[in-house]
Amino acid sequence: MTLSKKQLNFFDTFGYLLVRQLFSSKEIEKIIEGFEWSIQNYAGGKNHDGTSRTMFLCPIEHTPEMCAILDHPSILGLIGGILGEDFNYCTGDGNYYSGNTGWHPDGNWGQLFAAKTAFYLDPLTRNTGAVRLIPGSHRPDHFVRQKQIDVNNSLELFGVPPTEFPGSIAVETNPGDIVIFNHDLYHASFGGGTRRRMFTMNCTRRAKTPEDLELAHRYLSSHSAGGYKLKTGAGIFYPTMIDTADEDRMEHLRQPMEIHDQIFPDLARSTVS
Repeated sequence: MTLSKKQLNFFDTFGYLLVRQLFSSKEIEKIIEGFEWSIQNYAGGKNHDGTSRTMFLCPIEHTPEMCAILDHPSILGLIGGILGEDFNYCTGDGNYYSGNTGWHPDGNWGQLFAAKTAFYLDPLTRNTGAVRLIPGSHRPDHFVRQKQIDVNNSLELFGVPPTEFPGSIAVETNPGDIVIFNHDLYHASFGGGTRRRMFTMNCTRRAKTPEDLELAHRYLSSHSAGGYKLKTGAGIFYPTMIDTADEDRMEHLRQPMEIHDQIFPDLARSTVS
C-alpha cells in the first residue's frame, strides 16, 4: 500500500492513523494462531487468570510465519510511509491485557522518531477496551504537554473522569484493522475484559546523523531485549527473525542489531552461549 497525502497529513496532525482491514480474514486468522502459540509458549499464557496483564517481548519473532509480518507489502508500505522506507524494526510486545490501562505516551521525543503499529485481535468498542487517543497530544505544543496535565487525575482536576477527557476519542477496531501512532501520543484503554489480545511492532526512523544515532542509542537502551534484560540468544532479536531474513528484511534489522550489540555486548549473538 502507498499512503496518500491526506493520510500523511492526518498522521502528522493527529498523531495516528487507522487502516481498516489491512489484513484479510484468512491472514489475520493465521496471525492470531501464531500469536496464541507464541504467548502460550513464551509468556506463560497458559497460566493467565485475568488478575493482571500477561506480557512478552518480540511477539512476531518466534515462528517464521510471524516473522514474515515484517515482509508484508502492506505493513512495509504503512510503516515505510510514516518513518521512511528504510525504517528500523525494534521489536515490540504481545499481551493478554486485563482491565484498564491509564493514559500515557510511550515516549517523549518531541519529534517523529518512533511509531507503534498495533494489532488488536478481538473486536473492541469504546466500552470493551478499544484504544483511546488524545489526537494531537504528540506535539510539544499540545495543552496536555505544555501545562503538564495529569490526564489520569482529570476527575480531581476538572471534575471529568479520564474516560471522558475532552478531546479524547475511542478507536473501535476489528481483527485485521491496524492502528499506527506516534510514540509521543497519549493513549489508554478502558472497559476491557480479562484477556484482551494485542501485540505491537515498534519501529524508528533510520539514524543517519549524530543526533539521530544518539536518539537510537537512548531508544534501544530501554525499548529492547537488553533494556528488559531478556536473553534472546541473538542480541536484540530472537534467532528466527534473523535466520529467516532475506536481504530486504535485513535492511530493517541491521542497524538496531549493531546499536544493541554496542549497548549490550554481553547479549550479542556471538557472545551468548
